Amino acid sequence: MQNEVLGYIIFIAALVISLMLDIFIFSKNNQETSLTSAVKQYFFWVAIALGYAIFLYQQYGPNKSVLYISSYLMEMSLSIDNIFVFVLVFSSLKIKKENIGFLLMIGIVVAILLRILFISLGIALVREFHWVMYIFGIFLIYSGFKLFFYDHQDEQDITEGKTYKLIRKYLRYTDIEPEGKFTIKKNNKVYFTKLSLVILLIGFTDIVFALDSIPAVFAITTDNLIVYSSNIFAVLGLRALFFIVQNMANKFDYLQQGIAVVLLYIGAKMFLDLIHIEIPTYISLLVIILCLSGGILYSIKYDKPIKPNKH
Repeated sequence: MQNEVLGYIIFIAALVISLMLDIFIFSKNNQETSLTSAVKQYFFWVAIALGYAIFLYQQYGPNKSVLYISSYLMEMSLSIDNIFVFVLVFSSLKIKKENIGFLLMIGIVVAILLRILFISLGIALVREFHWVMYIFGIFLIYSGFKLFFYDHQDEQDITEGKTYKLIRKYLRYTDIEPEGKFTIKKNNKVYFTKLSLVILLIGFTDIVFALDSIPAVFAITTDNLIVYSSNIFAVLGLRALFFIVQNMANKFDYLQQGIAVVLLYIGAKMFLDLIHIEIPTYISLLVIILCLSGGILYSIKYDKPIKPNKH
C-alpha cells in the first residue's frame, strides 16, 4: 500500500513540475515555436515518461514497467491522430502562429482534467460491470477498421462542421481579430473571440478521442496508477508533438494504418481474455512497437497520392 501511495506521489509531483515548466518556460504567448525547439521539448517529455517507467521498474518490478510503457506508447500513438484535428482547427480559424503554443498549453490543461474525469468514470464502470470491457473491445475493433480506411485528405474546413455551428449558435461570438484576447467588450456586452472557440473545439476533440484512448488502455491493464500516468504523460507531450506533426505531416501518411492495426489487436485481445487466452505483456508491447514503427517506415518509403481539390 505504501509503495502504491509513493507511486501516486511521484506521479503527481512530476505532473505538477511538468505543467509549471510548460506554462512558464515552454509555452509563451506571442511567441512562435520552431521545429527544432518542438523536437527538443518532445524529447524532454518522453524522458520524463521514461523516467517514470524506470521508477516503476525499481519499485514494482519489470511487469508493471512493461505495462506502463505499452500503455504510454498506445496513448502517444493515438494522440498523433488527435493532432491532425488540431491542425485543421488552427488552419480553418486562421489562428496566428504566435498564439498557437499558448492555446495548446491551455488545451492540454483542459485535456488533463477531462482525462482524469473520464478515466475515473471508466474505472468505476469496469469495477462494477466487468462486461463493459467487451463493449470497449467491440468499440475498439470498430474504431480500428474505421481509422484504417479513413483519409485525412477528405477532411473539410472545421467551420463547416456541426460542432462549430452549434457553438456559434449558442455563444455570443465576434469575428473581430482577438489580438491575443479570449473576450472582447463592445456595446457594453462581452463577446467571445475565436481564441475561446479554439479552446472549446480542442476540449470537444479530446472528449471524442478519449472514447478510443481510455478503452484501449483498459485493454492493456486495469491498474489505476498505470492508466492515469500513461494517459497524462502522453497528453503532456501533445503541444510539442503538434509542431512536429505540423511540419512533418507528409512523413506520417500511413502511420494511422499502424495505429488502426494496434486498435484491432487490442480489441481482439479483450475477447481472447474472455476465453482465458492470455497474451503476455511483452508480446503486446512488441506488437505496438512493430505497428507504429512499420507505419512510420512505410510512410517514409511511400508517399500517399494527393487527391485533386474538389473545389
